[in-house]
Amino acid sequence: MRKSNITEEQTIGFLKQAEAGLVVAEICRKGGFSDATFYKWRAKFGGMEASDARRL
Repeated sequence: MRKSNITEEQTIGFLKQAEAGLVVAEICRKGGFSDATFYKWRAKFGGMEASDARRL
């Protein structure tokens, strides 16, 4: 499996944008990843803060 160039902090930033009301498809287009990847990240990192991700 290919290693992502997007850090956990960036991932949580994308999730926060979706919580703020931005359209998921738009976030994915700007970030350069698929909708499926976004939802996989949401399952893994949903509800976390950037400081929590650093502890992983």
